[in-house]
Amino acid sequence: MATFRNRHGKWQARVTRKGHQPVSKSFHTKQDAERWARQLESEMDKGSYTNLSVAERTVFSEVIERYVQTVTLQTRSMKEDTFRLRALARHPIAKLHMAALTPIKIAAYRDERLKIVSPASVIRELSYFSSIINHARREWGINITNPLPLVKRPPAPQGRNRILSDNELSRLYAALTPRVKNANRWILPLTKFALETAMRRGELLALRWEHINWQDRTAFIALTKNGESRTIPLTSAAIEILKELPRNLSGRIFPVNGTTLSASIERARAKAKLEDFHFHDLRHMAITRLAEKLPNLIELSAVSGHKSLAMLKRYYHPNPAQLARKLG
Repeated sequence: MATFRNRHGKWQARVTRKGHQPVSKSFHTKQDAERWARQLESEMDKGSYTNLSVAERTVFSEVIERYVQTVTLQTRSMKEDTFRLRALARHPIAKLHMAALTPIKIAAYRDERLKIVSPASVIRELSYFSSIINHARREWGINITNPLPLVKRPPAPQGRNRILSDNELSRLYAALTPRVKNANRWILPLTKFALETAMRRGELLALRWEHINWQDRTAFIALTKNGESRTIPLTSAAIEILKELPRNLSGRIFPVNGTTLSASIERARAKAKLEDFHFHDLRHMAITRLAEKLPNLIELSAVSGHKSLAMLKRYYHPNPAQLARKLG
């Protein structure tokens, strides 16, 4: 049932239906109020009505901050995600109410950001949008349709396939070799160990001596990027690297932080005159090498930690000449 009354020169329509909370809205004319009420009653009768009252009074930045406090701070990527989400909360689009987050508004945001950052960054930001909106719909009663499925995302950039040649690898090792007494002694063995194990940087830096099973020649990774633990086999070369390392009081095998590692690798890259090289490229190289020993993709993914074979494929870069020799 709809009722109408004139208040301070505006017509207020109030719709009440069994099973729904009363809904009110003001209009300049009674005709507009009646038209809105008829449409709303029809949607309620058909079961297609969504109450947007909470979404219309909730600002997107408020939802982002609530998401940071209740969801992001519980994740492993807490620091990085919090920084990015709070940067998003300062953008003009975050000043809109949730009901105003239309595909057109988000597409405009996408186009603006593509002028400033890479497509990969924009894809990540749009994923944040979708995750936050879906969580707000499920958990906080903000009844809006997620507009992200209607927004075209930038093409995903091609995965990196930087593989160092033997000569380049030798130059990198030479550049990482300590030349002075107080030089960081951990970076070179860490780099070699990364190439033997295909472990991620965070996994390497978190690895502890109690995680090594010398008898079985395995390393236990307590917490991976995927949020699960795994045990990986160690090559003879990896075992030899560990045996030659001194023990640190912290119990960590490689007692350096991410900032120190990144700075050391960048200095070595410049000294070795390597173009377009990142520490993570060692993981690509390691997986490609392991694939020659473990042609079974299930076994290879157990070592690399990939849940998806599609993601594993992005890291595996076979040598065409070797494939040709296998074909005969």
